[in-house]
Amino acid sequence: MPLLEETTQQQAHPPILPVIIIGNGPSGICLSYLLSGNKPYLDPTTVHPNPILYRKLEETKHQAITEQDLEYLSEGLEGRSRNPVAVLFDTLLHPNADFGYEYPPVLQWRRDKQQHIPHLVLGRARPGGAWHAMEDSMLTISLGIWMELPGINYRDLISGKRRDATNDRATPEEISSYYRNYVNLKGLQKNFVDNTSVTSVQRLCRDHKIENLENGHTCLGDERVDDGGNESFEGNGIECVSDGGLGSLWEVRGYQQVQNNTHAPFSLFAENVVLATGASDSPIRLNVEGEDLPFVFHSVSELGLAINLQKLDTNSDPILIVGAGLSAADAVLCACSCNVRVLHVFRKSVDDPDIIFKQLPKTLYPEYHKVYNMMCSQTYTNMVPSSSSNRAQTMCIASSVCAKMCPKPQLARANMANNASVSLFPNYTSFPGHCVVSLESDKKCLLQGNNSLKAFKISMALVLIGTNPDLFFFKGQGQYLGQDPTKPISCKQNPIDIHPYTFECTKEPGLFAMGPLVGDNFVRFLKGGALGIASCLLKRLKKKGKLISNGGNTLI
Repeated sequence: MPLLEETTQQQAHPPILPVIIIGNGPSGICLSYLLSGNKPYLDPTTVHPNPILYRKLEETKHQAITEQDLEYLSEGLEGRSRNPVAVLFDTLLHPNADFGYEYPPVLQWRRDKQQHIPHLVLGRARPGGAWHAMEDSMLTISLGIWMELPGINYRDLISGKRRDATNDRATPEEISSYYRNYVNLKGLQKNFVDNTSVTSVQRLCRDHKIENLENGHTCLGDERVDDGGNESFEGNGIECVSDGGLGSLWEVRGYQQVQNNTHAPFSLFAENVVLATGASDSPIRLNVEGEDLPFVFHSVSELGLAINLQKLDTNSDPILIVGAGLSAADAVLCACSCNVRVLHVFRKSVDDPDIIFKQLPKTLYPEYHKVYNMMCSQTYTNMVPSSSSNRAQTMCIASSVCAKMCPKPQLARANMANNASVSLFPNYTSFPGHCVVSLESDKKCLLQGNNSLKAFKISMALVLIGTNPDLFFFKGQGQYLGQDPTKPISCKQNPIDIHPYTFECTKEPGLFAMGPLVGDNFVRFLKGGALGIASCLLKRLKKKGKLISNGGNTLI
């Protein structure tokens, strides 16, 4: 679908979309499905195992879930998400999943074209988001069926690829293919605009008439704006407008990459904007000396590239892996399976109750528990005095800290997940309770732990301590939207502050956020954001009499 370019001749009435979704990953895809007139009802042939919830559903069985009181339905439910709507939608799609059951969904989907809300989904690449860029030798944390979206069974699209009943995880290629096919099979292509980059999101000025949009006029002040009783954020740089009684508008600017790698700029206007950008935009940094050196990386894919280019092998100096999460564990598995020596550094104690490996069942995640076992049992011993005068001796010993493995066939990452008997890797050493002090140009790293300094010669460093969203298209990186406006947006530490049942930002009416931006990092739960947002918008537009019967998007 073509976008309205900034160079296009201004129209008498600039097109205004009800909704623009920024991000075409599973969050944006699921929301597009619900906004396209697909409504969930209680399936009369099923019975939910929760008798209280089932009784509530029976009370209004002829009414779509999106039209009901989500707070009432969510009351009393418990699950592995902090958002009540996420828990509600999950238990409707996967009843009692946390108890190991695989009950069918209790929802029946019906298409109502009169409930279609015109919208656009802007994405940097093909539908599926970051899943297209992930290393395909990995496996998902969640089961494949938990990665599916409403209306299409995941297993139906990967016929013949299902693994054994105790390990039904998927590869990123399978998941990205599922999402791409989902958009086509559900007829959502007309809503998606690929290869776009958003560069600016701002509210247009309420004091300006909509005619001023024809000349591209916006208000560039940081003034406080009365937004119908809602206090706007003062000094945030957001710009607002009046559209002649329709309510405030958002302007979304950016460019689309077209043929010959040229960029076509666009400017769109919407009554509502949904942030569904995920959390993989910006890697978290150590902020130590030498982190910008050319042998320091922040992505697991860089390790795979170095191995494929034969820059690393058994005779190389060990690589440094920093972090105690799943990305760091993936890097450990990748390196050890290729006989590359590893120094694994992490701040936490191996006994820390919050360490991720303690939350994963051993039967489903044998490879991660193998890494955790090594983290616990193959720790660096105090072979070298702590005095800095002995750093040279430490560096000499470092090359023997990780013993070389005997040649053996390389183990594919996916196969390791199905083989719990894989032996530990003697070319691995862990450093619990340690941190990186500095990285030097001669490829030496200085570590601190137990009141001592240790220096090692390395071949490359991988800093894998998480990622943060990058809301650069907002003034101030959108920091004012967080639960703590004095700190940067962080999916774990400072998610965007939203209303728990509508997912509307508490500081910006008409701006919604979902997925990792609000703390739901798993596909299984981010679908709840789609339910909450769709329910909110359907109710509002119905009240205003704005729902249309045209199933296509005629605004652009």
